[in-house]
Amino acid sequence: MTTILGIETSCDDTAAAVVRDGRVDRSNVVSSQLDLHAQFGGIFPELASRAHVESISAVVNRAMDEADVCYQQLDAIAVTQGPGLIGSLLVGINFAKGLALATDKPLLGVNHLEGHVYSLLLEPNDAKIDFPVVVLIVSGGHSELVLITGHGEYRRLGGTIDDAAGEAFDKVGRTLGLPFPGGPAIERAAQNGDAATYSFPIAKTDSPYDFSFSGLKTAVLRQVTVQPAGHGQRKRRRGAEKRAQLRGDIDIADVAAAFQDAVTEALARATLKAACHYHCSEIFLSGGVSANQMLRHKLREQSRLPVRFPPLALCTDNAAMIAAAAHYRYCAGHRSGLDFEARSSWRLSAETYSE
Repeated sequence: MTTILGIETSCDDTAAAVVRDGRVDRSNVVSSQLDLHAQFGGIFPELASRAHVESISAVVNRAMDEADVCYQQLDAIAVTQGPGLIGSLLVGINFAKGLALATDKPLLGVNHLEGHVYSLLLEPNDAKIDFPVVVLIVSGGHSELVLITGHGEYRRLGGTIDDAAGEAFDKVGRTLGLPFPGGPAIERAAQNGDAATYSFPIAKTDSPYDFSFSGLKTAVLRQVTVQPAGHGQRKRRRGAEKRAQLRGDIDIADVAAAFQDAVTEALARATLKAACHYHCSEIFLSGGVSANQMLRHKLREQSRLPVRFPPLALCTDNAAMIAAAAHYRYCAGHRSGLDFEARSSWRLSAETYSE
């Protein structure tokens, strides 16, 4: 039996959790910075790291208190090592290193994407896996398709070659004048829209398991906004979607529905193809965008395999998933020294912990 304290500060959520044997049965505390960043329409890195500094001690103390454990009862301390915002990661890493040194507990640096995989196993009835499985990890910063052949055994099949799916949702949401984050806002708007009103493209890539959403984002922008004079002679400036003027005849609900349909179709199509090609027993879906009901519906309806996704509370970043992933690493004998560094980019592959 293991009891692990997990700490997560990869982006804008300060989180801590105490997890026993890879399950959420003790505590899972998340302090959100959503209101802080909403005014910018996206995450402001410097503000995120400062907010982590201000809240991390209280968040960890609350997680320990709710779990009713002391540090002597912990088997290990786990923290997100990457990928993520360097400033944010460093806050959690340095705090975890200090705790590990002060309590003389083993420390484990965990890949954030692996955490999203293990968010699917936090419920007691979901722990058994019949490998191989394919997992689609989709969030604001990641769109990855990974084959899992065993605990800790990963093969990256593909991913986004430009914008992540969640990033595309945020950018199109800004174009349509919807609140941040764009994913939930577009999903709400789409409920009253007709996806057939517009036909947005699904990009073809060199690999059937890669995604591309920048062209889709641009197609939406051109369809719904008033184009400036000389548009064909110069490139639109970076971030111009924030200042675009919507055409008067645009129905935002219809655009949202059509855009959501194109994104989820691209994600589902590649995932189903990979699951079939590699003779998988199950499909995993995780990350913030895994909360999207259309994506869940398409995978369930189009797949002959079981589709597993986390409860809504565990779709977004949390520390329970970091502690759950660390549980399997700990049992396999994995430990991290006090000298490991934060990693802004870190793919989930066979070399994840040997690079």
